[in-house]
Amino acid sequence: MSTESTSAPAIRLLSVDFDCPDPAELARFYGDALGLPVVHSSEDFVLLGREGAPGLGFIRVADYRPPTWPDPSQGKQAHIELGVDDLNAAQARMLALGAVEPPVQPHPDERRVLLDPAGHPFCISTQN
Repeated sequence: MSTESTSAPAIRLLSVDFDCPDPAELARFYGDALGLPVVHSSEDFVLLGREGAPGLGFIRVADYRPPTWPDPSQGKQAHIELGVDDLNAAQARMLALGAVEPPVQPHPDERRVLLDPAGHPFCISTQN
């Protein structure tokens, strides 16, 4: 048995990617909400981010079916948590950008569940 120490390979997060029917539309929504610029764009993929930091990617899927949260028949596929200082103001901003408020709000005093333009649920939360 060798006593040599081997280091683990470096692994870094490049992006979190979302399936969607229209990458440009979904990138516009999250870019406006988070103040992130487009780093790369093609007809079927858009990446938002900043140099040297992980980004958000949006991939065109021809037969995309949106999640049916909270109904589990079509899973939520991805979920992002966004930190905010004021739930009501942040919710109003996200709705103005194109988010939709679903009828179910499990913990509305501490977080709000919203749906992005492609139907992915995401939360805004005052928790750190």
